[in-house]
Amino acid sequence: MATAYDVIVVGGGNAGMCAALAAREQGARILVLEKAPEAWRGGNGFFTAGGFRFAFKSFEELCELVGDLSDEEKASMEVDPYTEDQFYDDLMRVTEDCADPDMAMLVVRESQATVRWMRDRGIRWIPMFGRQAYKVGNKFRFWGGLVLEAVGGGPGLIDMAYASAAKAGIEARFEAKATRLLADDRGAVTGVVVRTPAGTEPVAARAVVLAAGGFEANPEMRTRYLGRNWELARVRGTPYNTGDAIRMALEIGALPWGHWSGCHSVQWDLNAPWHGDRKVGDNFQKHSYPLGLMVNLQGERFVDEGADFRNYTYVKYGRAVIEQPRRTAFQIFDQKVLHLLREEYRIREVTKAEDATLEGLARKLEIDVEGFVRTVTAYNTAVQPGTYNPAVKDGKGTRGLTPPKSNWALPLDAPPYVGYAVTTGISFTFGGLKITERAQVVDCEQRPIPGLYAAGELVGGLFYHNYPGGAGLMAGSVFGRTAGRAAAQATLGR
Repeated sequence: MATAYDVIVVGGGNAGMCAALAAREQGARILVLEKAPEAWRGGNGFFTAGGFRFAFKSFEELCELVGDLSDEEKASMEVDPYTEDQFYDDLMRVTEDCADPDMAMLVVRESQATVRWMRDRGIRWIPMFGRQAYKVGNKFRFWGGLVLEAVGGGPGLIDMAYASAAKAGIEARFEAKATRLLADDRGAVTGVVVRTPAGTEPVAARAVVLAAGGFEANPEMRTRYLGRNWELARVRGTPYNTGDAIRMALEIGALPWGHWSGCHSVQWDLNAPWHGDRKVGDNFQKHSYPLGLMVNLQGERFVDEGADFRNYTYVKYGRAVIEQPRRTAFQIFDQKVLHLLREEYRIREVTKAEDATLEGLARKLEIDVEGFVRTVTAYNTAVQPGTYNPAVKDGKGTRGLTPPKSNWALPLDAPPYVGYAVTTGISFTFGGLKITERAQVVDCEQRPIPGLYAAGELVGGLFYHNYPGGAGLMAGSVFGRTAGRAAAQATLGR
């Protein structure tokens, strides 16, 4: 079997394309295998907002990445530096100190360098005015350590990555599913078996990078590892992430690693389809809950909506919804805050109701009326005075309420009231493969498997319980670049 390629990349999402570009830079011959049709290219990256969390020391450093901000736009922005220490502390805090410290530090330290590298390969960036800033006075105040997104969001990110790959001469095959890893007598990976509509064939390579996502689109694996009711979660993104690459690696002795019973999940429109819709993208999500109240079908609150910025609570609150009756919750707002809601609340494909009374709203949404009114009355009574500011943790909370609302607590008293019905949408799974600092896959004897590398959502050990917004794309890019570069260098003897 002739070796036509130095490196095969399995998976054509953000991490896979970063791996392919990094390997190509080293002079390697690259093949990207994507089991989805070309119309579905991009994996989960397509369904994101394209936001990247990275460390930066100053506003000027940030502006260098954007390049074409006008003086007026710069003057309208209020952005605090986001240091490596802050990024690392946020990552460890939200993962309950379970994240592998070396992996976390590598992502943090390589974050800005990787964003700059991507910029030099044609990925363009803009500030996230609509999703990560509130206008306070005449300034857009950015919050929560997340400032830039790829131009065009997730779809734009994928289009720019593929344009860069085409320019670099990288070959990509679609409807080409890797089904098995090939290995020699020493256990070194020597290629993959590929199934296409034309049949099955072995494809040789000197190294393989696995970047095919987690198992979130596999109901059987979701239920086996995440637990009861997870087969009923909506899949936020691609239907093609069914755990194939993880399975292939485990079959040749790779070590399972990370939080296999954990996942990234969000609040997702109650009537969204079972898999992501490429026209709607990520707009089924509903992330303005810190501005209002969340209740279940009994009208009871079950989380502290104001515990922290959305970036640091939305993943664990997505999981909290699946534990409620009928896996359903409702986000409730009044007229004081409606203008602050994110753009995803204004799409046509939304499950909502509006009424001049709390009782009427509850009936329209089929919430227990008595329980809902009791909850809102108790909340309104518990709200404490203070200065409301959605762009900072304002400390304007409740007293004597369980659960409390720790920030951004305003009485719900300005009708008409509006409610949005949500369920749990799963983005990606946290369990996967263990890798080294050079992104080599590790076997059950704690040894790197020669010729096998991994990046993206199938890497375990970084995210546990929760997740800081924008860290997934960033980690995928960091480890994708690392894996591609290391794989190419190893195959080319560098």
